[in-house]
Amino acid sequence: MSSRLLEVCVVVGASPKKLWEVCQAVDSHGSLENVLLEPEVLHVLAPPFVSRPQAERKAVRSHWRRHHSYLKKKRKRRPSAATAPIPDHFSGGDAANGREGSEDVTVPKDIDLTALPKLCFPGGLHVTNVKREDQFHFLVFTDVFGNKSHGVVLQCYRPVQDWMSSCENGGKSKLFSAYGFCVISKYPYFTALKDCLSCLLIKLRTCRFSDVEEKVKDFAAKLALVPIPPPGQLHLVFTLHHLTIELPSREDKDHPAVDLDLHLPFLCFRPQPLLQVLSCLLQEQRVVLFSADWARLTLVAEGLLLFLQPLSWQQPYVPVLAEGMLDFLMAPTAFLMGCHLCHFKEVAAETNDLILVNIDNGSVSTSCSDTVDLPEIPSLTADCFTQRYQSLQVHFDLDQCLRVSCSDINDQRTQRRVWQRNLNQRIQGITTELIVNIFRDVSSHLNYEHRVFNSEEFLKSREPAEQLFYKNVLETHIFHRFLRDRLNKKMDHFARLELSTRIKASVEVPHRPTMQEIQARRLSSLLENRLVNGQRMSLSNLVDDQTLNLQRIIMFDPAQRMPPKPVKVFQLPEFPETLSFHAVQSYYCELIQLLGKAINSVQIEDSSLLARYFYLRGFINLLCSRRLDALADFQTLHKTDTAIFPTQLVTRLVDSLMQEEQQQAKRRPELKRLILKVKTENEKPSVQFDDDIKKFELPRKNLDREEFVRSIQEGGIVKDVATIHRLFDAFTVGKSKQVNPELFKSFYTFWKETETEAQDVNLPTEVIDHLDHSECVYKLSSCVKTSHGVGKIGMTQKRLFFLPEGQPGFLEITMFRELQEVKIASAPFLLVRIPSLRIKTSGRLEAFEANLKTETELWDLVVKEMWAGRKMADQHKDPQYMTQALTNVLLMDAVVGCLQTQRSICAASKLAYFDKIKHEVPMMVPKSTSETLKHKINPSLDLAEPQTVHVLLYTPGQLTCNDSKDEMNPKLWVALSGGRLVVFDAASWSMLQDSIQVGESQLNCMLGLVHEQVWIGSRDSVIYIIDTHSLTCNKQLTEHRYEVTGLTLDAGDQQNSLQTYSCSRDGTILQWDSSSLKVKRQFQLSCEHLSSIRIHGDALWCCCGDSIVELRKSGTPQRRLLLPEHLRNSSSHFSSFIVIPEQGQLWTGLADSGDLYLWHTDGHEPSLEKISLTGCSGITCMIRVKDQIWVGCRGRSGVGGQCSSQLRGQLVVVDPQSHTVSKELQAHSDSIQTLCSAENRYVLSGSARRDGKIAVWKVE
Repeated sequence: MSSRLLEVCVVVGASPKKLWEVCQAVDSHGSLENVLLEPEVLHVLAPPFVSRPQAERKAVRSHWRRHHSYLKKKRKRRPSAATAPIPDHFSGGDAANGREGSEDVTVPKDIDLTALPKLCFPGGLHVTNVKREDQFHFLVFTDVFGNKSHGVVLQCYRPVQDWMSSCENGGKSKLFSAYGFCVISKYPYFTALKDCLSCLLIKLRTCRFSDVEEKVKDFAAKLALVPIPPPGQLHLVFTLHHLTIELPSREDKDHPAVDLDLHLPFLCFRPQPLLQVLSCLLQEQRVVLFSADWARLTLVAEGLLLFLQPLSWQQPYVPVLAEGMLDFLMAPTAFLMGCHLCHFKEVAAETNDLILVNIDNGSVSTSCSDTVDLPEIPSLTADCFTQRYQSLQVHFDLDQCLRVSCSDINDQRTQRRVWQRNLNQRIQGITTELIVNIFRDVSSHLNYEHRVFNSEEFLKSREPAEQLFYKNVLETHIFHRFLRDRLNKKMDHFARLELSTRIKASVEVPHRPTMQEIQARRLSSLLENRLVNGQRMSLSNLVDDQTLNLQRIIMFDPAQRMPPKPVKVFQLPEFPETLSFHAVQSYYCELIQLLGKAINSVQIEDSSLLARYFYLRGFINLLCSRRLDALADFQTLHKTDTAIFPTQLVTRLVDSLMQEEQQQAKRRPELKRLILKVKTENEKPSVQFDDDIKKFELPRKNLDREEFVRSIQEGGIVKDVATIHRLFDAFTVGKSKQVNPELFKSFYTFWKETETEAQDVNLPTEVIDHLDHSECVYKLSSCVKTSHGVGKIGMTQKRLFFLPEGQPGFLEITMFRELQEVKIASAPFLLVRIPSLRIKTSGRLEAFEANLKTETELWDLVVKEMWAGRKMADQHKDPQYMTQALTNVLLMDAVVGCLQTQRSICAASKLAYFDKIKHEVPMMVPKSTSETLKHKINPSLDLAEPQTVHVLLYTPGQLTCNDSKDEMNPKLWVALSGGRLVVFDAASWSMLQDSIQVGESQLNCMLGLVHEQVWIGSRDSVIYIIDTHSLTCNKQLTEHRYEVTGLTLDAGDQQNSLQTYSCSRDGTILQWDSSSLKVKRQFQLSCEHLSSIRIHGDALWCCCGDSIVELRKSGTPQRRLLLPEHLRNSSSHFSSFIVIPEQGQLWTGLADSGDLYLWHTDGHEPSLEKISLTGCSGITCMIRVKDQIWVGCRGRSGVGGQCSSQLRGQLVVVDPQSHTVSKELQAHSDSIQTLCSAENRYVLSGSARRDGKIAVWKVE
C-alpha cells in the first residue's frame, strides 16, 4: 500500500471563460439570481514533484511506474481501472512541473477524477455578490474492489475579479466564487489533512492570483514528503506553517487509522436511536444520513462503521451525494449514503423502504413512517451499551476545568489530541464490547475442520424475541465476512476480548444450564416482572456482573480496564524551502539521521518501537535509492516484528536491485538470507484462505464410517473421532456398515431437542439449593415408584438424586465415587415381577431401589458408565475420563431414544466404553503412581484426535508485582504436532488460548527468557519468538540453515546474562545476544546429528548422536565421550543426557535401549556404569529436579485398547547418589516425549499421540 500521506491534490472551480460570461451578464442586467456553474478540474498535482537524474530514472522505471495521464483520459473520456496502490515516489514518469507547458498530468491509476468536481461542490458551485465563509467537508471514494481513498475538501471564496486578472474588462460588479482544494489520501487522516488545508488557506488569503498554483504545488509537494506511520504505537508529527500536525498510526494492519472524533455520533444521538442505526447497518438496510452540514455526513458515517468493527461494511458506501446524484438512492441493494437535509422530504416521498437518519436532530425513521419497524439489538446487550454510553465524558471543556490555560496553540492542540485519543480508545472498547455481546456465541456453533456454521442451532439458542434480529443478520454479507474471519481464526480485537471473557470449561461436554445459570435466569425474570409492574429498580441491585456474564453479556468494571497503550511521537524534520531534487534528498538524509538517533536511544527491550523505526528508515532509504541500506533495515525489521513486515514492497525492492547491488548483497550474509527467503516465498504457491462457508445440512444418502464422522462433527454433536466410531458401531450392529439418512436425522433431532429441553428445565428450589453451582442436570427419569416413594430420579455429573412427587424435597441417592453396587433386580407387582434398579452406596446399609420399568436397562448402563468414569478419573487424576463418560451416557440416551426397538439397548451398550474396560481389563493404578500423580491435562481438547506433545515449557509467574501490567500467572506452553502451540494458565490448568500457529513444521525445543519472551526452535530452521503477554508470534530468527534442535540460556554468566545458545541438526551452534537478537558468535561442531545443548559452568555440552561432546564457550572441543563399544556398530544413538558437575557425573540415555549409562567424568579416563530400567525399551528424555533424575521412557508394547493394562509410557525416578531406581511411575498409554519442571515442585510429562496427555507429578 502507498506509504505517503498525499496521493493527489486537485483544484476545482469554474473555468475563467464561464466566470467572464457571468460577469458580463451581471454588468448587462445589473442583478444576480441563483447563478450555478459547472465545476471543472483546474489543476491536478500528483507526485513525484521532482525528477530523478536520468540514469537513476531508467534503473527504477520498470518496477515503480504506476501513473496515468489525467488530461489524456479526459480527452478520451475513458474511465480508469482500479488497481492496488504502491509507493509512487519511484515513478519514472515526469511530473506536471509547469503550469502551461505540460500536456499530461500524472495521476495515480486508482484515482478517478471524473466525479470529483461535483463532490467538491455537492450543493452546487454558486457565484454570489456576498463573500461566504470558507468551509470544509470530507469524502470517501470506493472502487469496485473495495479499496478506499479519502478526500478533504476546502471551499475557499474569492472575488471573481482576482481570478480573472488576465482578462480585460473582467467585470465591474463585485462577485465571489468558490474554489475547491481537495487533498486525496489512501488513509483516513481527516483531521490532519483538514489542518494542512487550513495552513494552505492562510497562504492563499495573502497571495496574488498568479501565485496560487505555485503555492498549491509547494503545499502538495511537502505533503508528498510525509511518510505514513507503520501500525503500532508510533505517531508521526510534522510542522506546517508553525502548526504542529499529528498522524496517528493504525493499531494494527487490519484496522484503519482513527483520525476523527469518535464521540460525534454520541453527541448527535441518544442511546436508543444510535443502537437503531447500528442495528440497521448490521441487518444491511438501505440507510441514508441527512444533515445540513456536509462535513458531518462523512464524519458520522465513518464513526458508525468503526463502531461495527471487526464487521466490515460490504455494500455501496457514498457518505456525500451531490445534487445530481440523488438517483443513487433508487438502487435496489443495501447501501449507506448521505445527502443534504433539504432533500429529506423529497427522498421520503419518492422512495420506499429507506432508513432515514437525521443527524441534526438525532432521529431515525423510514420513508414510510416516523418509526422503524425492524428487529432491535437484543435488550440485555443494548442495556449494557446504554450504561457504557451514559458513563462517558464526551465534553472536552469539562475535562479542562482544572487545567492551566495554554498560551501556545500547539500545546493546547496537544492537550486536545491526548484527550481525544483516550476518549476514542474508550469508545472503541465500548463498541467492541457491544459487538462481542451480540456475537459471542457464534464460535460455539462453528466447526473449524469442515468450515461449517450451524446457523439453525445458533438461532435456536437465541431468546425468542431475539431470533428475528439474528435471522436477518445471518443472511448479510457483513456477517459472512465476519464468519469467514472467525473460521480463519483471525486474532483481532473481537477475538481477544471474546477469548478473555469466555466462560470456558476445562473439558468439552454438551452444555446444560448450571445451577448458577438457573438462579441467574430466575433473578432476571424477577427483574422483568418488576419492571412490567412499574417497580423501578437499578439493574445492579438485582443482577450482578457475574450474572450478566451467564446471560452472554460482559460488563467490565471501568476501574479495572487496562490503561491505554503509551504512544511515542516522532518529529519529522522541517520541510526544505525549495523542492529541488537535491533539497528533497537532503530532507530524507536528515530524516534518516534522526531515525538513527531514535533507534540508538530506544531501550533494546522495547523491540516493538524499534521495529517501527526500522520500518520508517527502510522506507526512507528506499526513497533515497539506498537500496542495500533499505534491505538491511527491512531484514532487521523481519527479525524484530514480522507483523508489520512489508512483504510486497521488499519483493519489489529485491527485484529492482542492480547487478552490482546484488553482488554486494551476496557478500552480506544477513541480506543474502533475506533475499533467499523472499525469492523462496515468491516461488511457493500463494496460500489463499478458504472463503467457502457451509451451512450444516442433514445428509441425504447412506453414510459410511468416514462420512458419518464428518456429519457428526459438522452437526456439533461430538468432536472425538474414537467416540464417533463407537457411535457408528452402535448404529450398525448386525447390519451393513452404513447409516441411512433417516436414522441420522432421527438421532440428530433427538439430540438437539434434548439439548433444547434441558435449557428450559424447571427444577424445584430444593434441588438448586442442594446441588453445587457448577452442577448440571443431564438426565431425569419419568415418574416411578421407588423404595422412598413415587418421584423422579435425576443425574448430574457428580451424583444421583431423588425428587418426591407432589411434595417439596430432595434426597441424594449417591455420589458416583461412593457407589458400591449397581444391578438389575425385580420387584413383585400383583402377579408379575417388574424390573428394578438397585443401587447400593458405601456407608449406607439400605439400598435404593427404583421400579424404572422399560427404562431400567438404560439407567443400568448409564449409572455403571458414570461410575466407571468417576473411578478412572479419580485413579488417574484426569477429569476428562468423567467428561467422556458423561458424553457416552448422553449418546446412549439419544441412541435409545431414536431407535425405539428391542435392539436399542444392545446398540447403546456399544457406547459403554469405560464400563467395558473395567470388566475386561481392571484398571488399578500402582500405589506409587497414585501418590505421585497430581493431575492430568488434555491439550488436544478442542481437536478431533489426540496430538503428540513434542515439547513442554513452564514459565513462572509474577504474582507479587505491584504494577498490574506485570502481574501474570505462571504458564505452561505445549507444542503439539504441525506447529500448533497451546498455552495453559499453570495456576488453574485452564487453557488460555486454543492454539497459536507457529510455522507449519514440528517444534523441537522451547526456552523462556526473562524479557517476556519464549523462544521456539522449529524443524523449518526458524527460531520463533513469542510475546508472553500478548501471546503473539511477531519475531523470527532465520540464521540457522537446518532444523533447530536445541536452545539453552547461559544463566551463570552474570556479566552477560542475556547470552543464549541455539543449535541445529548440522552441528551449527550460534551464540545470541537475546536483547538485540544478534548473533555474537558462531561455531561448527563436526557430528552427524546435534540434537541438544546445555551449559554447565564454563562448558557447553552437546548431544551428537554417537557421542557427547564438551566444548568451551568459545567453541573449542575439550573432550568427546563415545557410545559404549558394544553399541558403536549398531543404529543406537544418544537421545538425552544430564550433567551433574559437582559430582562428576554424566547420565546418558539411548533411544533404543532400556539402560542408563553413567559416566564418571572427574577422573583422567571416564569410567562407565550401566543401570538397567525394568520394562523400558528406550529412553526419550531426562531432567534433573532437586536431587533426582527423572527419565522418560518408551515402555514395552502393551495389549488391549487405549487404556490397556500394560501402559506403554513409563517415568522412572533415579537417585544419583545410590545409582538406583527409587520410583517407577505409569500414567501414559504411549511413550513419553518430553519432560519439564515447574519450580522444582512438579514435573510435567507429555506423551505421544496414542495418549496425547500431560501428567503433573509431585516432586518429593
